[in-house]
Amino acid sequence: MKASNSILSSFGTTIFTTMSAMALEHKAINLGQGFPDTDGPEDIRQVAAKSALEGPNQYPPMMGIPELRQATAKHNNYFYDLDVDWETETIITSGATEALASSIFGLIEPGDEAILLEPLYDSYLPILERAGGIPKLVRVEPPDWKLNFEKLEQSFSDNTKLVILNNPMNPSGKVFSHDELEFLASLIKKYDAYAVCDEVYEHLIYDGITHTPLMSFPGMRERCIRISSAGKTFSMTGWKVGYSVASPKVLDAVAKAHQFLTFTTPPNLQLATAYGLNKGEEYFKELSREMELRRNLVVQGLRSLGFKTTKSQGTYFLTVDYSALNSNLDDLEFCKYLTKEVGVAAVPFSAFYKDGGGKNHIRFCYCKKEHLLVEAMDRLTNHFGKP
Repeated sequence: MKASNSILSSFGTTIFTTMSAMALEHKAINLGQGFPDTDGPEDIRQVAAKSALEGPNQYPPMMGIPELRQATAKHNNYFYDLDVDWETETIITSGATEALASSIFGLIEPGDEAILLEPLYDSYLPILERAGGIPKLVRVEPPDWKLNFEKLEQSFSDNTKLVILNNPMNPSGKVFSHDELEFLASLIKKYDAYAVCDEVYEHLIYDGITHTPLMSFPGMRERCIRISSAGKTFSMTGWKVGYSVASPKVLDAVAKAHQFLTFTTPPNLQLATAYGLNKGEEYFKELSREMELRRNLVVQGLRSLGFKTTKSQGTYFLTVDYSALNSNLDDLEFCKYLTKEVGVAAVPFSAFYKDGGGKNHIRFCYCKKEHLLVEAMDRLTNHFGKP
């Protein structure tokens, strides 16, 4: 039998699937895979249920229903002062990852170079390489995750077609500073490139920081596609509804790929997402406040046991250095040990690099109910004790 696609088959099963299955097997508290353990706001779910019962349930417009596209434009204007024309500058996709794929397939030609920042979300590389793009990787390093301007500039060339920017950044929890974004924007303009901006954690930012889209910088409005997610904003990761904005020229390229991937997204989920985006500002503030409290709970618990936590000002992930525990296990084996022997699942940080990295680091996810986070800290305390 002939071989399957060599690019995709080379990646194997994701570590998230592996660790989540292991967590179930050993009845561990799963702080590995990034999904909340609630079902999101009931009023949003009620809108989806009512719409599904009343219809219509046939194909909605390929670009998305007007209600959600209008809500997307309004949301961008309210929070970021971005003037978006909903009819020519918005698109709805079956999740943010589909928006990423449509953006990359729509913009990349085989042989084009794309700059990615490591550690990175695991979907970026398979999609880029399947499109024929050549990844140029630049690392931000723990514990502060500062962007090295010199290394970033060295990664650009006349062959650079686009940059993939995840801000806030999964898995590190980094929020890019104004100076970092400004420098990145200057290079993108200098080399006439595009930016695919994965901003799904835009409303999960802490410590008094506010989110600044790369699109809002001078000269970047025509070069960016800004991608957001109902799954992250409304704690409904199973819904797979993405909503994005871009200039008409960029959006046209994205839409041409989108029409051959999923074509459209369930209409009832689109209508419910539109309702959610039109919620008052207090919902989004409360979401951030609640998650910041959970982050603080986990940080305090881990530090009391001798773990070193890195700077996490966004997302719902926390990177942890376990080297002070004097373990001779690599990150994968340490995560397996935690799952089997302690009853708490995490994800090895090396999974977020192309060629290895993140030595002695693991990632915890804290978007869980408070009592589960407390129980997880208790299990770790009972096993490791105080330093």
